[in-house]
Amino acid sequence: MMPTATITGATQGLGRALAEALAARGWDLVVTARDASALANAVDSLRRHGHVVVGLAGDVSDSVHRDEVVDVATEVTGPSGLDLLVNNASTLGPVPLRAVRDLTSEDLAAVLAVNVLAPHALVRSLLPVLETAAGTVIDVSSDAAVEHYETWGGYGASKAALDHLTLTLAAETPTIHLYAVDPGDMRTAMHQAAFAGEDISDRPLPEDVAVPGILALLDARPPSGRYRAADLLADTTSGIPNAVAPGVAS
Repeated sequence: MMPTATITGATQGLGRALAEALAARGWDLVVTARDASALANAVDSLRRHGHVVVGLAGDVSDSVHRDEVVDVATEVTGPSGLDLLVNNASTLGPVPLRAVRDLTSEDLAAVLAVNVLAPHALVRSLLPVLETAAGTVIDVSSDAAVEHYETWGGYGASKAALDHLTLTLAAETPTIHLYAVDPGDMRTAMHQAAFAGEDISDRPLPEDVAVPGILALLDARPPSGRYRAADLLADTTSGIPNAVAPGVAS
């Protein structure tokens, strides 16, 4: 039976590029996104590889949508369980990005709902089928989780919280692998929105660094922890370097 992955935010950027790479490797996919039309186009493209692809349109912050994702992923995987969950869907919050003092409680709550609460809810609900497959969770992080950039406080705080949940769950759940992955700067619509009016053509595309790094991670399956995509590509012949392991202070 083919391995199966569930990927949120799969119509553009890293999510789309990773879905394409996994489909090319023979994976079955359950993919989600908010834009139903863009999702339909993505599903049509992914199906050219000849494997099962199911698209579910909706917002990951909506519990009804998440329940549908869990039900469909469980049905598609069958008794073998879910091999991979990628919590990729994210929001920057209000753009242009604002200083922390200018963020309202509603602004911050909306960011946390998508970037922290939704991934947490999906992992909790899918944990039984992930454990059946001895599967993997990848929570897409950011360098803003560990660096303090002006106006990135809301987004950075959400990614720091996601990192902490990921590594703590990893320490608590040795039956699966859990990774927080920092993909690095990428030439995506989201990155452009954060740097409106700036030329970001010098940034790598997701398929240049982030996706190969994640594929290397999936191939090697090192201990659970936090990894940078660039480090994952640094030396794939001698193991995966530079992880922050769960349960280890740094």
